[in-house]
Amino acid sequence: MSKEIKIDIDTFKVVTHAVAQSDNLEIMAGHLAQLLVGMLGIKGCSVFVRNVETDELEPLATFGLSIQYVNKGPVLSEKSISRTIKGEPIVISDISETDLLQYPREAQEEGIRAIVSLPIKLYGRVIGALRLYHRDQWQMPRPDIDSLMLLAEIVGLAMTYTRLLNAMRGVKAAVDDIHSVWLGTQGV
Repeated sequence: MSKEIKIDIDTFKVVTHAVAQSDNLEIMAGHLAQLLVGMLGIKGCSVFVRNVETDELEPLATFGLSIQYVNKGPVLSEKSISRTIKGEPIVISDISETDLLQYPREAQEEGIRAIVSLPIKLYGRVIGALRLYHRDQWQMPRPDIDSLMLLAEIVGLAMTYTRLLNAMRGVKAAVDDIHSVWLGTQGV
Protein backbone atom coordinates (compact mmCIF):
# COMPACT_ATOMS: atom_id res chain seq x y z
CA MET A 1 0.00 0.00 0.00
CA SER A 2 1.39 3.38 -0.97
CA LYS A 3 0.79 6.33 1.31
CA GLU A 4 1.50 9.73 -0.15
CA ILE A 5 1.49 12.74 2.10
CA LYS A 6 1.52 16.29 0.89
CA ILE A 7 3.44 18.67 3.07
CA ASP A 8 1.62 21.97 2.69
CA ILE A 9 1.98 25.53 3.94
CA ASP A 10 -0.26 24.79 6.94
CA THR A 11 2.20 22.12 8.08
CA PHE A 12 5.04 24.63 7.77
CA LYS A 13 3.09 27.25 9.72
CA VAL A 14 2.26 24.96 12.62
CA VAL A 15 5.71 23.40 12.87
CA THR A 16 7.57 26.71 12.49
CA HIS A 17 5.34 28.33 15.11
CA ALA A 18 5.97 25.49 17.57
CA VAL A 19 9.72 25.63 16.97
CA ALA A 20 9.89 29.43 17.24
CA GLN A 21 7.88 29.60 20.48
CA SER A 22 10.18 27.47 22.63
CA ASP A 23 13.47 28.26 24.29
CA ASN A 24 13.83 24.74 25.69
CA LEU A 25 15.42 22.30 23.26
CA GLU A 26 13.77 19.16 24.63
CA ILE A 27 10.30 20.76 24.77
CA MET A 28 10.70 22.14 21.26
CA ALA A 29 11.77 18.76 19.87
CA GLY A 30 8.96 17.01 21.76
CA HIS A 31 6.36 19.38 20.30
CA LEU A 32 7.82 18.93 16.85
CA ALA A 33 7.71 15.13 17.07
CA GLN A 34 4.14 15.16 18.35
CA LEU A 35 2.99 17.63 15.69
CA LEU A 36 4.56 15.66 12.84
CA VAL A 37 2.97 12.40 14.00
CA GLY A 38 -0.44 14.05 14.23
CA MET A 39 -0.25 16.10 11.05
CA LEU A 40 1.22 13.32 8.89
CA GLY A 41 -0.83 10.49 10.39
CA ILE A 42 2.24 8.32 11.00
CA LYS A 43 3.20 5.92 13.79
CA GLY A 44 6.05 7.87 15.35
CA CYS A 45 8.80 10.44 15.09
CA SER A 46 12.23 10.86 16.67
CA VAL A 47 14.54 13.84 16.76
CA PHE A 48 18.17 12.85 17.28
CA VAL A 49 21.23 14.94 18.13
CA ARG A 50 24.57 13.77 16.78
CA ASN A 51 27.24 13.15 19.40
CA VAL A 52 30.48 13.41 17.42
CA GLU A 53 32.56 12.01 20.29
CA THR A 54 30.67 8.70 20.49
CA ASP A 55 29.41 8.71 16.87
CA GLU A 56 25.91 8.11 18.20
CA LEU A 57 22.56 9.63 17.41
CA GLU A 58 21.17 10.49 20.83
CA PRO A 59 17.40 10.82 21.12
CA LEU A 60 16.34 14.34 21.96
CA ALA A 61 12.61 13.63 21.62
CA THR A 62 10.40 10.77 20.52
CA PHE A 63 6.67 10.45 20.10
CA GLY A 64 4.54 7.45 19.22
CA LEU A 65 7.15 4.77 19.90
CA SER A 66 7.31 2.34 22.82
CA ILE A 67 9.83 2.68 25.63
CA GLN A 68 11.23 -0.72 24.64
CA TYR A 69 11.92 0.46 21.09
CA VAL A 70 13.40 3.77 22.18
CA ASN A 71 15.70 1.95 24.65
CA LYS A 72 16.75 -0.83 22.25
CA GLY A 73 20.39 0.25 22.37
CA PRO A 74 22.70 2.99 21.12
CA VAL A 75 21.94 4.31 17.63
CA LEU A 76 25.32 4.34 15.92
CA SER A 77 25.41 6.84 13.08
CA GLU A 78 27.50 4.53 10.85
CA LYS A 79 25.21 1.52 11.37
CA SER A 80 21.76 3.07 11.42
CA ILE A 81 20.74 4.46 8.03
CA SER A 82 24.27 5.83 7.72
CA ARG A 83 23.71 7.86 4.56
CA THR A 84 21.63 10.27 6.62
CA ILE A 85 24.71 11.29 8.60
CA LYS A 86 26.39 11.97 5.25
CA GLY A 87 23.60 14.47 4.53
CA GLU A 88 21.21 12.39 2.40
CA PRO A 89 17.49 11.98 3.01
CA ILE A 90 16.64 8.28 2.97
CA VAL A 91 13.21 6.76 2.37
CA ILE A 92 12.90 3.10 3.29
CA SER A 93 9.51 2.24 1.81
CA ASP A 94 9.51 -1.27 3.29
CA ILE A 95 11.94 -2.17 6.07
CA SER A 96 11.76 -5.86 5.20
CA GLU A 97 13.58 -5.09 1.95
CA THR A 98 16.62 -3.19 3.27
CA ASP A 99 19.90 -3.79 5.05
CA LEU A 100 20.24 -0.17 6.22
CA LEU A 101 18.80 -0.70 9.70
CA GLN A 102 20.85 -1.31 12.81
CA TYR A 103 17.89 -2.88 14.64
CA PRO A 104 15.64 -4.47 11.98
CA ARG A 105 14.04 -7.08 14.27
CA GLU A 106 13.15 -4.45 16.87
CA ALA A 107 11.63 -2.21 14.18
CA GLN A 108 9.45 -5.07 12.93
CA GLU A 109 8.37 -5.94 16.49
CA GLU A 110 7.47 -2.29 17.01
CA GLY A 111 5.14 -2.46 14.00
CA ILE A 112 7.24 -0.16 11.85
CA ARG A 113 6.98 -0.86 8.15
CA ALA A 114 8.62 2.25 6.66
CA ILE A 115 11.11 4.88 7.80
CA VAL A 116 12.05 8.29 6.45
CA SER A 117 15.39 9.52 7.81
CA LEU A 118 16.37 13.14 7.24
CA PRO A 119 19.60 14.87 8.19
CA ILE A 120 19.34 17.91 10.42
CA LYS A 121 21.99 20.27 9.12
CA LEU A 122 23.50 23.56 10.04
CA TYR A 123 25.91 25.25 7.64
CA GLY A 124 26.22 22.01 5.68
CA ARG A 125 27.23 19.99 8.76
CA VAL A 126 24.93 17.23 10.01
CA ILE A 127 24.05 17.88 13.66
CA GLY A 128 21.25 15.35 14.00
CA ALA A 129 18.51 13.39 12.31
CA LEU A 130 14.75 13.55 12.02
CA ARG A 131 13.13 10.14 11.62
CA LEU A 132 9.55 9.42 10.71
CA TYR A 133 8.12 5.94 11.26
CA HIS A 134 5.07 4.52 9.49
CA ARG A 135 2.96 1.41 10.07
CA ASP A 136 2.47 0.90 6.31
CA GLN A 137 4.67 0.84 3.25
CA TRP A 138 5.38 4.43 2.36
CA GLN A 139 6.15 5.88 -1.04
CA MET A 140 7.02 9.53 -0.67
CA PRO A 141 7.03 11.92 -3.63
CA ARG A 142 10.14 14.06 -4.13
CA PRO A 143 8.35 17.36 -3.33
CA ASP A 144 7.40 15.99 0.10
CA ILE A 145 10.98 14.88 0.75
CA ASP A 146 12.17 18.37 -0.21
CA SER A 147 9.60 19.93 2.13
CA LEU A 148 10.65 17.67 4.99
CA MET A 149 14.31 18.54 4.32
CA LEU A 150 13.39 22.20 4.68
CA LEU A 151 11.60 21.44 7.96
CA ALA A 152 14.71 19.58 9.15
CA GLU A 153 16.82 22.66 8.35
CA ILE A 154 14.42 24.80 10.40
CA VAL A 155 14.86 22.34 13.25
CA GLY A 156 18.64 22.65 12.92
CA LEU A 157 18.41 26.42 13.18
CA ALA A 158 16.10 26.16 16.18
CA MET A 159 18.38 23.65 17.90
CA THR A 160 21.36 25.93 17.44
CA TYR A 161 19.45 29.03 18.51
CA THR A 162 18.16 27.31 21.64
CA ARG A 163 21.62 26.05 22.60
CA LEU A 164 23.09 29.51 22.05
CA LEU A 165 20.33 31.17 24.05
CA ASN A 166 20.80 28.76 26.95
CA ALA A 167 24.58 29.23 26.85
CA MET A 168 24.17 33.01 26.90
CA ARG A 169 21.80 32.74 29.86
CA GLY A 170 24.39 30.65 31.67
CA VAL A 171 27.11 33.20 30.99
CA LYS A 172 24.84 36.03 32.15
CA ALA A 173 24.05 34.16 35.38
CA ALA A 174 27.77 33.57 36.00
CA VAL A 175 28.59 37.23 35.36
CA ASP A 176 25.77 38.30 37.67
CA ASP A 177 27.09 35.98 40.38
CA ILE A 178 30.62 37.31 40.00
CA HIS A 179 29.32 40.87 40.04
CA SER A 180 27.32 40.32 43.24
CA VAL A 181 30.32 38.67 44.93
CA TRP A 182 32.55 41.53 43.83
CA LEU A 183 30.07 44.10 45.14
CA GLY A 184 29.87 42.16 48.44
CA THR A 185 33.65 42.35 48.88
CA GLN A 186 33.67 46.07 48.12
CA GLY A 187 31.30 46.86 51.01
CA VAL A 188 28.72 48.40 48.75
